[in-house]
Amino acid sequence: MAILPITVYGDKILRKKTELVKEVDMQVIELIKNMFETMRNANGIGLAANQIGADKSIFVIDISGVEGSENIKPMVFINPEILERSEETIPIEEGCLSLPDLRYDVVRPKRVKVKFFDADMKEHTIEADEMFARVIQHEYDHLQGILFIDKIHESVLKKFKKALQKIRLRQVETDYPLTEKMDYVLR
Repeated sequence: MAILPITVYGDKILRKKTELVKEVDMQVIELIKNMFETMRNANGIGLAANQIGADKSIFVIDISGVEGSENIKPMVFINPEILERSEETIPIEEGCLSLPDLRYDVVRPKRVKVKFFDADMKEHTIEADEMFARVIQHEYDHLQGILFIDKIHESVLKKFKKALQKIRLRQVETDYPLTEKMDYVLR
């Protein structure tokens, strides 16, 4: 397994809808292992493939260290599709490994129903709520080219302008490696 550098705000791959996975071969299995390793190294609870420069519709989640979510095992979601979102919403502060040091309350549906494939390409449909639903939605958005800052009111986003520029220029300190500036990379 390898710890891979993480793409940041300004990298074009974060704004592109990812490609569907047609088959899970050894390269995809290695990518998934590396995603878990990279996420854990960065103290994250979710990571999408495009956050490490891979144009694939895959994300991984491990929220077992979050209070109240200890019974939720680490999971991989391949070609996920959110089927239902609850009308009830809740605001929770979010952060993102691709937006180091930025945090803000984001309003999202409290519950979701999602269909996805696991690493054996077996299809699953699950319902998730609270933090589990939150992380699924955050990572799913990454696969659609959406960042959590896209859900923040424009007047608030203006306050982040300098911080976003520093991130784009990689003038931020992180405990994990960042990619060099990239326009587009396939892995």
